[in-house]
Amino acid sequence: MKIWLNGSLRHPDSARVSVLDHGLTVGDGIFETLKAERGRPFALTRHLTRLTTSARGLGLPEPDLDEVRRACAAVLDANPVPLGRLRITYTGGLSSLGSERGTGGPTLCVALAPADRSPDTTDVITVPWTRNEHGALAGLKSTSYGENVVALARARAHGATEALLANTTGALCEGTASNVFVVLGGELHTPPLTSGCLPGITRALVIEWTGAKETALPMDVLDRAEEIFLTSSLRDVQAVHRLDGRELPAAPGPVTAKAMRIFDEQSTADLDP
Repeated sequence: MKIWLNGSLRHPDSARVSVLDHGLTVGDGIFETLKAERGRPFALTRHLTRLTTSARGLGLPEPDLDEVRRACAAVLDANPVPLGRLRITYTGGLSSLGSERGTGGPTLCVALAPADRSPDTTDVITVPWTRNEHGALAGLKSTSYGENVVALARARAHGATEALLANTTGALCEGTASNVFVVLGGELHTPPLTSGCLPGITRALVIEWTGAKETALPMDVLDRAEEIFLTSSLRDVQAVHRLDGRELPAAPGPVTAKAMRIFDEQSTADLDP
C-alpha cells in the first residue's frame, strides 16, 4: 500500500505526519471520502468542490485541486483494488500546541483502503446527542469527528451500523457519516441543509435523480415513516430494516428500491456526475 503525502507517494512506514500537525493537535482539518471501483473514483469533481468549500469555511488555504487530482490518480494506480475507500485529508499543517495556525502551509494526504460492498439493508439507532446547526463547523466535512466517534460507538454497542441525530431544535438532522431519507405518504423527504446536516454528495445526487423534497422534519417522523434509508459515498442508498430495535416492514420498500435502482443506473452511466 502506498500513500500520497505532501507531493509524493510513500510507503506507509515513511508516510509520517508530525505530532505538531494542527490536524492532530486540535482537529484543524478537512477530508473527503470517495468510492473507487477498479481504480476509478466516483463523483470526484463534486467531492473536490466540497473540499474547497470546507477549506473556506474553516479558513484554510484553498487546496490545489490539480495536485489533489494527481494525488488521487497516483494512489489509485499504485493500489489496485476492486472496491476501495479513497480518503483525502487536508490539515492546517505544522503549528504550535495552541489553536493558532502556523505558517508552514497545509498537509495533504491521500490514502486508499479496500472496502466491502454495503448490504442492501441495515440497523440504526437514535442517540441523545444533538448537532449544532448554528456551529462554526455546521455543514463542513471537518476532521473534528469526536462526536461522531462517540455516537457510532453507541450504535455498535447496540448491534447497529449507524446512529441518527437531531439538531438543537429537535429536528431530524443526519447520521454520523450518512444522510437520512424518509418516505411519507409515498413521497421522499430529507432534512434541508439548514438542519445542520452535511451536504452529502450521494444525498445531492439522490435529490437530483429522484425528485426527493428537502423538508424540515421532527425527530419523531422516524416513528411514522413508511420507509427510511441512508445515503453516503460507501453505502450508496441503503434501506433501514430496524430502528431502535423496532423492525420496519419489508425493507427495502418500493420507494427505496426505486431510489436504489435509479442511483445504480445513473452512477454506472456517469462516474463524475
